[in-house]
Amino acid sequence: MTRDSRRFDDLFQFFGPIAVRRMFGGEGIFVDDLMIGIVVSDQIYLKTSDSNRADFEAEGAKPFTYIRGKERNATSLSYFTVPDRLLDDPEEFGRWARKAHAVAVAARAAKSPKRPRKKSSRASGG
Repeated sequence: MTRDSRRFDDLFQFFGPIAVRRMFGGEGIFVDDLMIGIVVSDQIYLKTSDSNRADFEAEGAKPFTYIRGKERNATSLSYFTVPDRLLDDPEEFGRWARKAHAVAVAARAAKSPKRPRKKSSRASGG
């Protein structure tokens, strides 16, 4: 079944343009090359970190989890369900999406490889 990649335009109207891409049995919500959310079984999840996770937990949001491995262990990712009330309030949703985007930007910055220092061209004396 083909999904309408523009079906979230109204919800993200106060945030800005997004792209929805199929992946791993669900979809990723991207801003440029940063994934700020996922959609699985028609449930939207936004990216979290210590900076915004408490907001989601205060609303009773649940983390995205999946089962993996032979032991069938549940694994959680840093994405939480969007509180239902936000689905009817695009302006407030936009604020939460901006926080998710900031988390994605910070996560990428933390992972960016540091440039190796150039060795001095001077020969050591001795």
